[in-house]
Amino acid sequence: MGENEIRPYEGLMHRVHELFSIVDALPENISDEELEGLLHILPTDVRNTLGAFFAPHVRSISLELFAMVRKWLEGAFETKRNGGKVFLVPFNFVPELLHCFEGAWPITSEVLSSLGVLGLEGQGERYWDYAMGLGLPDFACSANMIEVGSALTSTDFMPDAIISDCFGSCDINSKTHEFLARYMDIPLIFLEKPVDNSQRGVKQYYRYFDKMVEDVEEFLDQKLDEDRMREVIGKANKASELYWELWDLHKFKPCPVPNLYSLFTYAARFTMWGTQEAVDVMQHMVDTAKERLEKGEYPAEEEVARSLWTYTSYYFDMSGLFAWMEENGITHLGDGLDLVFPIIIDLTSRESMLTDLAEIARNMPMTRQMGADSMSVQWLDDITWAANELDANCCIYCGHHSCKQTWSSATVVRSELMKRSKVPTLILQGDSWIRRMTPMSALQESIDEFVKNVVKKR
Repeated sequence: MGENEIRPYEGLMHRVHELFSIVDALPENISDEELEGLLHILPTDVRNTLGAFFAPHVRSISLELFAMVRKWLEGAFETKRNGGKVFLVPFNFVPELLHCFEGAWPITSEVLSSLGVLGLEGQGERYWDYAMGLGLPDFACSANMIEVGSALTSTDFMPDAIISDCFGSCDINSKTHEFLARYMDIPLIFLEKPVDNSQRGVKQYYRYFDKMVEDVEEFLDQKLDEDRMREVIGKANKASELYWELWDLHKFKPCPVPNLYSLFTYAARFTMWGTQEAVDVMQHMVDTAKERLEKGEYPAEEEVARSLWTYTSYYFDMSGLFAWMEENGITHLGDGLDLVFPIIIDLTSRESMLTDLAEIARNMPMTRQMGADSMSVQWLDDITWAANELDANCCIYCGHHSCKQTWSSATVVRSELMKRSKVPTLILQGDSWIRRMTPMSALQESIDEFVKNVVKKR
């Protein structure tokens, strides 16, 4: 084999599963000396990213999050071993629906790509390069193409079916997953969303959601069990209640919620919502933020900026973004992927639970904004609401490489947000998952200049 060829079992999911399998072997109260030794043996790019998770004020919750991720990854392999079915889903799908089935398991492409970027030497670029080598376009989204590129090598864990529900909200995602399904001969289940947000459009979406559920039931040869649904959805409700508690804790000044909690929140939401593990992670974050509030703890001498990220963040250097911002008094209040708008689901009946699940799915990130009848209006409304709720004094748009639809509206949203709430927006350019486009040092410089010359002078 050539030097850059991908060998059997070098697929992304196999590699991150092996990496996170060591979580249980780590001491619960790992010391600074033990941590230093662990990080020392890691490749530099991985050390820069994983090091942020082991800062003293986030170390314990990071270990709990890693344990949840390990359980999520192991759940897919275990489901396969036991003859069940594993579904590849996008980030804006509701995984708790699949947790309601016995013998079904969701794996989320964007989360898998992120794990590859966070934990693997080379940060998943080999899988991106493989996909590009097949002739796929370089404007494809790295968020899902890194994992899909790995699957296309035929050396990775393969799902039994794919659920595609990004029509209108992320066409790149939809076409990437459709290509994988056709190329690898994997069954494909659709969940469409009308751009019509009137009562008629909402009812039509509910019908599409019910049809998708029927397709999953037919594929699994299994009907949803109402009692099991009630158990899973009850845990999802608890996690949603904790989500709103954490949201309210962001309102205090200085913010007692560590910057990385933004990422931790949607890591739980996109994988294990509806399980006790997600509840435990959310509870841990709420409890820790409350303790920090009582003690008046903040990483810097003062909070100089309260930033709301209007789309995604950057994930290829956690120390360089989340930790660096904290050290410089810049609070990360969350980003567009945190706008999951959970509601408490009515547990009365199977029908009431499915209806509320459909409503939650309709309001997931990007589905709600980019899949609206007017993307710029809905995106602006949601960001304005969040900025006012959290008292943000600035916004940052990451300018993700493949998101041409948001680029088309970014300046409109920035201008109207300034008119409505007097909140300035910094527009950056860079790929959220691939470091090649814009190095973190350049992004830091832009953010630093923006805070010093715009935010602090207001």
